[in-house]
Amino acid sequence: MQKLNYNTSNHSMKKGILLFTTLLLSIVSFAQANKDAAMHSFVNKLLAKMTLEEKLGQLNLPASSDFVTGAVSSSDIAQRVKEGKVGGVFNIRSVTKIKELQEYAVKNTRLHIPLLFGMDVIHGYKTIFPIPIGMSSTWDMPLIERSARIAANEASSDGIMWTFSPMVDLTRDPRWGRTSEGNGEDAFLSSAIAKAMIHGYQGDDLSLNNTIMSCVKHYALYGAAEGGRDYNTTDMSRVRMYNEYFPPYKAAVDAGVGSVMVSFNEIDGVPASGNKWLVDDVLRKQWKFNGFVVSDYTGIPEMVNHGFGDFKTVNEKALQAGVDMDMVGEGFLNSIGISLKEGKITQAQIDKATERILIAKYQLGLFEDPYKYCDEKRSAAEVFNAANRAEARTIASQSFVLLKNNNNILPIAKGKTIALVGPLANAKENMTGTWSVGADNTKSITLLKGLTDAVGANGKVNYAKGSNLEDDWELEKRLTMFGKDIPRDGRIPEQLLEEALAVTANADVIVAALGEGAESTGESASMTNLDLSTAQQKLLKALIATGKPVVLVLFNGRPLTLSWEDANVPAILDVWFAGSEAGDAIADALLGKVNPSGKLTMSFPQNVGQIPLYYNHKNTGRPLSKWFSKFQSNYIDVSNEPLYPFGYGLSYTNFEYSDFALSATQLKGNQKLMATVTLKNTGAVTGKEVVQLYIRDIVGSATRPVQELKGFQKIELAAGESKKISFEITPELLKFYNTDLKYDWESGDFNVMLGPNSRDVKTLKVNWTK
Repeated sequence: MQKLNYNTSNHSMKKGILLFTTLLLSIVSFAQANKDAAMHSFVNKLLAKMTLEEKLGQLNLPASSDFVTGAVSSSDIAQRVKEGKVGGVFNIRSVTKIKELQEYAVKNTRLHIPLLFGMDVIHGYKTIFPIPIGMSSTWDMPLIERSARIAANEASSDGIMWTFSPMVDLTRDPRWGRTSEGNGEDAFLSSAIAKAMIHGYQGDDLSLNNTIMSCVKHYALYGAAEGGRDYNTTDMSRVRMYNEYFPPYKAAVDAGVGSVMVSFNEIDGVPASGNKWLVDDVLRKQWKFNGFVVSDYTGIPEMVNHGFGDFKTVNEKALQAGVDMDMVGEGFLNSIGISLKEGKITQAQIDKATERILIAKYQLGLFEDPYKYCDEKRSAAEVFNAANRAEARTIASQSFVLLKNNNNILPIAKGKTIALVGPLANAKENMTGTWSVGADNTKSITLLKGLTDAVGANGKVNYAKGSNLEDDWELEKRLTMFGKDIPRDGRIPEQLLEEALAVTANADVIVAALGEGAESTGESASMTNLDLSTAQQKLLKALIATGKPVVLVLFNGRPLTLSWEDANVPAILDVWFAGSEAGDAIADALLGKVNPSGKLTMSFPQNVGQIPLYYNHKNTGRPLSKWFSKFQSNYIDVSNEPLYPFGYGLSYTNFEYSDFALSATQLKGNQKLMATVTLKNTGAVTGKEVVQLYIRDIVGSATRPVQELKGFQKIELAAGESKKISFEITPELLKFYNTDLKYDWESGDFNVMLGPNSRDVKTLKVNWTK
């Protein structure tokens, strides 16, 4: 028998696989090139037929006033559509109305160009998931992508094809209201979330009827507003921009995001809506973005208030910078034609912007079927259905962060009498949080309902409001706008407190549902005081004084200052605003059906005087050795440390980290380094842990942070189970932008850190040379 030469056989097989793969890639590339050629041919032919007015119309994105179903032709928007003055509209909330307006546009315009329909689908469409900062606290990319996929499926069946999400503005200032809409303080984590969200929305094929175009926002630096005051000035070095604030936007571009929204603020003294360096040089030329750019709501005319020119001038600067679509400002429509005649704008600039809008419509398949997203049967079957709601409940429960749990008060055992107290306990309209424009809040599950249903016959839940959200009614109205009101109890505070204490008299445990109103965070919702309100503090102190176990269930859209609460309340569970199924999901966590596994994505300060506070800061020339030390970088009245650090979160079980090992301590060039740790669940119940990898470049040509997140894995372990966790580290993870804005890594020593959060890490050192 002939002896088989396995080495020759394997070599031939590998060669064959390589040839097949190369051929397959060539075929795919050829097919894509043909598709692109067909698209550009179609768009160019259409562009050649268009008048100047029709081109400018494609660049116009007005907000549509509502109209009665069946009466679209007499609506305010219809005449403008007929005249070719509208490229898209946003926030129409009915599949029937969208179909009517689309049909009107296609049948009553000269060239039959369909409209884009957009909406703020931020953390769900009708099925609402946790607010983005809550979603980020899951540290679970497949889960985050799944939430976006469900949102896209629902929205697309209701006529929506474009969402103004994700928001990836990095922020280190919780006074900023839009903290709730972002992913926290870290660029590495936010970049991963950006990719997951975009793939969830857009899938692998935008032409399908259940995918929608994503719009990353707000480009750029919007979360760095001075003083945490919305729309305020931002000012930072380009080294900081590129290393710390730009990465999530670039990650979105790399993920194939279809559109980008520019921000309200200025960058280097030039408003983003008219910033050619930002939009044309960085976004298009450096990052190779080939989608379209849209302004934020009236962002272009607002440049007049910035002192950047008159109305006509700022519109010229926006188009010259590379902004393609004007949201609500109407300036492209009404002034660019004049600018063209005056030679301030070229025809080529108008054509290019128009081309980008038409390409987006082509990619969405609108020229082939303008009504592909308008499926009333699909809408009835797939929007807010039982399966989506069940997933929302599961996802919400993964976002909760257990901040404290003395004496294992949580989970609450069966058979207990629970006193549920607080203004957020029965606040149905607040459960979905800010920017839940598609939600039907009448169907949201409150904590009172969720906990009562879950306890059933195995205990008892007694409820009292205890206090209003704020004693100041005018302030409370500002915190509960846009239909998110909490019915005001007209009794005096003392009567509300007396009732609450009566409810606690026979209770085994007290659950205090306290925090912010849904609109305490969000756009134009900046705050200077991050304490619980005086009314709620008084209630909480009275509940603690009963001597009974108290669980603080915290509703919030930002890190709050909780120093007193941390010192005095035995258990704290941060539930953010958890969405449509909030009450059921919170009950699952309180009663132990779900073990909390969320981790913070923003540091919680001890007080507002520490802000901005973030884990990946740089050392000073006089770093603190021990608080308090004179002539070192610290405060007299409080330590430098956060109350709760980035990456922090407890569990109902305990996890033990072994000493970790590195595959080498001396590396060269493109070698790979493996960091390995054994994680063990030493508790009595199954739980999930987020193992976090941090690296510090100890010496650089530009100073480097004390640590940077470079990897994470969310691991589920049964009680007593152990697992070896490994991270692969390559030179790519060591790269940064130096003072010449060159992206590279440098030889030297690096600290590698592993642990459950940014504070409690174990550290080993390696030397890595080029």
